[in-house]
Amino acid sequence: MRFDVITLFPEMVQAVVNGGVTGRAADRELIHLNCINPRDFTTDVHRTVDDRPYGGGPGMVMKPDCLVEAIRSAKSKMSDRKVIYLSPQGKTLNQSMLQEASKSAGLILLCGRYEGIDERVLELDVDEEWSLGDYVLSGGELGAMVIVDGITRLLPSVLGHSESANQDSFSDGLLDCPHYTRPEKFEGLSIPAVLKSGNHQEIERWRKMQALGRTFQKRPDLLDKLELTEQDKILLDTFLSGLK
Repeated sequence: MRFDVITLFPEMVQAVVNGGVTGRAADRELIHLNCINPRDFTTDVHRTVDDRPYGGGPGMVMKPDCLVEAIRSAKSKMSDRKVIYLSPQGKTLNQSMLQEASKSAGLILLCGRYEGIDERVLELDVDEEWSLGDYVLSGGELGAMVIVDGITRLLPSVLGHSESANQDSFSDGLLDCPHYTRPEKFEGLSIPAVLKSGNHQEIERWRKMQALGRTFQKRPDLLDKLELTEQDKILLDTFLSGLK
């Protein structure tokens, strides 16, 4: 999968493949990250990428000419990819968006700075706007890095176990269940007995119950979006009765 990230700070974005899961994926050429600096598409001696906004107001706005040229340069390397602008006004990023994007050939990620970008860039060359949440950052670089990481771990052969991504929080609309490892006892706390039983059917039932219960406790809004089966309802009731 190919990611082209249009950014004024390529060294910042490049750090996402300097280690960890994304670094190993890049080393194995499962992903390719290419950073494009809009300054390389300017025509003046100062390599100017921003200017004062029409109508007045504080701050500067990124110019359309260098951004459009950068986007079209990325498109020339591999066509048929969505151009995503990282913006507080965009659709809030979620796991299903990452899962859908992981099925594509790649993305072109546009990182704004200053007060934003010229609106005509959106009209001409941007397919969608995505946001990390209802807050404002200095630029889109952190958002682009989150997207690269989130998509990469969903790609085949990236994670050590083929089921790892499928069992993450949000993969089925629920939060993840609790996880335990050695030692068996730690500061007076023991792992649940069912996890030592060797009964895989009961273990899966326990994990689903915990996922439902945790979601009810921490993110009940997620349950409102799901259509629970009768078995799910029984497991959730069992979890809640254990809290009394």
